[in-house]
Amino acid sequence: MMRILLLGPPGSGKGTQATALRARWGLLHLSSGDLLRAYVREGTELGRQAKPFMEGGELVPDALIIEMMAERMSRGDAAAGYVLDGFPRTVAQAEALDRRLAELGQELDAVVSLDVPEGEILRRLSGRLTCPKCNAIYQVDTMPPAKPGICDRCGSELVQRLDEDPEVIKKRLAVYDAQTAPLLDYYRGTGRLYEVDGTIGVENVMHEISRILESARGGPGEPDT
Repeated sequence: MMRILLLGPPGSGKGTQATALRARWGLLHLSSGDLLRAYVREGTELGRQAKPFMEGGELVPDALIIEMMAERMSRGDAAAGYVLDGFPRTVAQAEALDRRLAELGQELDAVVSLDVPEGEILRRLSGRLTCPKCNAIYQVDTMPPAKPGICDRCGSELVQRLDEDPEVIKKRLAVYDAQTAPLLDYYRGTGRLYEVDGTIGVENVMHEISRILESARGGPGEPDT
C-alpha cells in the first residue's frame, strides 16, 4: 500500500502525474478539484457552498474540503492506496489530515512537490481544455485532442474552466504562494518531502516520482499490479 501526496501550484502537472500513478501503481486518484466540481454539477449542498469560492479562484473553506475528503478516503476502494491531488492545500488541512490518518493507523509515505515557474504555469493553463463529462485534460500546445475541441475518450465538447481565465490564474497563484506554499516547510519538517522539477517533461517527471516511491517503500522494485 502506498499513500502519496502531490503538491504544486495550479497547472504544475499534478493531475497528469496522478493519472499516471493510478495506471502504473494501481493507486486510487483522489482529486479534491474533481470531487468538488462533481458536487457542483450535481447540485449538492457542499457543491452550492463551494461554487462561489471556486469560480473566484479562492480556496474552499477547510471545513468543507476536509469533510468531503475524509468521507471519500474512508471508502473501501481507498484501502489499497491512493494519491492525493489538491488536498491538503493549507497547513491547517495538513494537520487535520495527519490526525485523520493517525486515527486509521496510517501516514503518508511520500509528499512530492512539482516545481514549475509562474510563466510556464500561465502558458499551460491559458491553453488547457477539460472534458466536463470524463474530466480528461488537454493542452492545446503540448497535449491537444485528436479532433480540435472534442474529447478523445468520450467525444464530449471540451471547455475552458472559468478559473483558468488569465486574471483568475494569477489570483490562484497568489493564493497558492500565500496559503499553500507553507506546506513545503511543514512536510519538509516531517522528512517526507521530495521536490521534483516539473518542467522536464511528463515521462521524466514520472520516472523521478517512481524512483522516489520505490525508495520510500524500501528499495527498487516493480510497482504493485
